[in-house]
Amino acid sequence: MFEKILIANRGEIALRIQRACRELGIKTVAVHSEADRDAKYVKLADESVCIGPAPSSQSYLNVPAIIAAAEVTDAEAIHPGYGFLSENADFAERVESSGFVFIGPRPESIRLMGDKVAAKDAMKEAKVPCVPGSDGALPDDPDEVLRIARDVGYPVLIKAAGGGGGRGMRVVHTEAALLNSVEMTKAEAQSAFGNPMVYMERYLQKPRHIEFQVLADEHGNAIHLGERDCSMQRRHQKVMEEAPAPGLDAKLRDRIGERCADACRKIGYRGAGTFEFLYEDGEFFFIEMNTRVQVEHPVTELITGVDIVQEQLWIASGEKLRYKQKDIEFKGHAIECRINAEHPYTFVPSPGRLTTWHPPGGPGIRVDSHVFAGYMVPPHYDSMIGKLLAYGKTRDQAIARMRGALMEMAVDGILTNIPLHQDLMNDRAFQEGGASIHYLEQKLAAEKAKA
Repeated sequence: MFEKILIANRGEIALRIQRACRELGIKTVAVHSEADRDAKYVKLADESVCIGPAPSSQSYLNVPAIIAAAEVTDAEAIHPGYGFLSENADFAERVESSGFVFIGPRPESIRLMGDKVAAKDAMKEAKVPCVPGSDGALPDDPDEVLRIARDVGYPVLIKAAGGGGGRGMRVVHTEAALLNSVEMTKAEAQSAFGNPMVYMERYLQKPRHIEFQVLADEHGNAIHLGERDCSMQRRHQKVMEEAPAPGLDAKLRDRIGERCADACRKIGYRGAGTFEFLYEDGEFFFIEMNTRVQVEHPVTELITGVDIVQEQLWIASGEKLRYKQKDIEFKGHAIECRINAEHPYTFVPSPGRLTTWHPPGGPGIRVDSHVFAGYMVPPHYDSMIGKLLAYGKTRDQAIARMRGALMEMAVDGILTNIPLHQDLMNDRAFQEGGASIHYLEQKLAAEKAKA
């Protein structure tokens, strides 16, 4: 196991990685921007290095500064967390060519899964079910594009091969709008991702977003840790997650989970990863793979008892997986609410000083957060300031505990989305389980129309 690692991230995930390291006796180096100088995880790290001004382009995305910080502190490995450089294959390559271990997949795996067309092809080979669509990137021939769309069936979704996070996508309902939409998406893809390649998929009407957590080592072993339902979304951004997915048949879970693990073995994947699917009418359709730890990993930890961040560290140090599939048991239900510094219904960010921060407690409650009373929420980064989790023996108990925790949580000085989560906990469609990825936006639009 490593003696010292550098954490190339900020916020709650930096603190989460620190906690995993502390338990394993690993020293940590925190890199930080000037805006994060007084952050809790910076104070708690064994060493810290300022890597630049507040803008992330000059600090958390500054590869030479991060590598230099690892060199001057004699760190052995670098954990990228999520966001920032976590899925940047060039960064992973630079880390390893500089003599450090990248705590994540091999650069070639990140590159493969970062290209949505190549990823889909790899999944088809591994017999992972994919959304019906074009066989690779769309051709330049307009007549052929029209033919593919007729075969797939309208409405169709045009997606950037290099996209992600809900960007680079356009729904097309009619043939008349198709060719213009393809060209617009290509132009946007070139501008946003430096890659104009696009592909086509059938647009599913009311799918759920269900993803499978996997762990794989460099010795050819891979397992899955079950699924999470992440269907409560706004503009393709997750608001709340839960595990397991309500109403999902256990046999289907095992079958899809094993296909994901098998895909890891086939492509030589290493580390933690997540296979994301759309689920509709009892069928799963692969959409992408995230080659990093997810924001919502704690719900899986709560129902399996597996510390995913520690497993990342063991795998990166060259150890074989410490679990076999038969060791994984799914117990109870967990829900995670992302607590964001923003208006609960307009979603306008609300940076500023936290005058009160009183997190809830009690049986089954977990809070992952780096903030404290007096903390200044900076305007430069993502608005998430913490994650509130509730675990119960049943889904109903988890919802009841989350409802109580949200009432107990006191945050002053800034606006947060806690009222939205309270509303959702009392929402009949959420309580019944199985709402689609469009439900939350439709609910918000309907309430806005009434106001």
